[in-house]
Amino acid sequence: MKTTDPEPAERRTARMTGTSWKDAPLVALDLEGSGAQDRDDEDILEIALIPIAGGHPAMASAYTTVINPGRPIPRRPWISPGLTSDALTAAPGLAGVAPELTARLEGKIIVGHNVGVDWRLLHRRCPGVHPGALIDTLRLARHVHPGTKGNGLTALLDRHHLTETVTALAPGSQPHRALWDTLGAALLLAALIDALPDDGKLTFTELNRIAGYPGDANHKNLTQ
Repeated sequence: MKTTDPEPAERRTARMTGTSWKDAPLVALDLEGSGAQDRDDEDILEIALIPIAGGHPAMASAYTTVINPGRPIPRRPWISPGLTSDALTAAPGLAGVAPELTARLEGKIIVGHNVGVDWRLLHRRCPGVHPGALIDTLRLARHVHPGTKGNGLTALLDRHHLTETVTALAPGSQPHRALWDTLGAALLLAALIDALPDDGKLTFTELNRIAGYPGDANHKNLTQ
């Protein structure tokens, strides 16, 4: 069977010149991993994806799953609450989840808070995923609130009075779990854009200039 290579990311993003950010194919994402101390052996333990349609998270199309890393996960302070070895044992392995991730993310614009951390782990573990670009709400927050300290996701959600909304829309989840943090990034994106001058006219090209993760045009810098 004949196959074709994925369309280059820079060509996909170039087609969106003049497109409103609300019409871009945005997907919020968050990963929870086993920890940077594992270096190249870090595993994905949980992932959540939420499409953003018309500037709003499309919760009916959200996808989230825990992932069995195939090894015991020690209890460490930085492991997200609830992601214990017992909880992960019955979960699917990454090989069973990767096709779903590829289908949902191919050519899409990934939105995340400090998105480079998530992208490096995702790219290492799922190299077949080819997003069109990466948008970092941390970079956007620093643009909107220059010089302001405390730009962690939970702090920014508190600052923009979004914490209760996230908790209500993600029942059963909590901060530092994939679904809660993904929804938080999606809502924060819109709140930060609302704080920009002429937010109603913001194009994806301009958003990418302000908050695009470095190297996202061709991903060459994202694997380092």
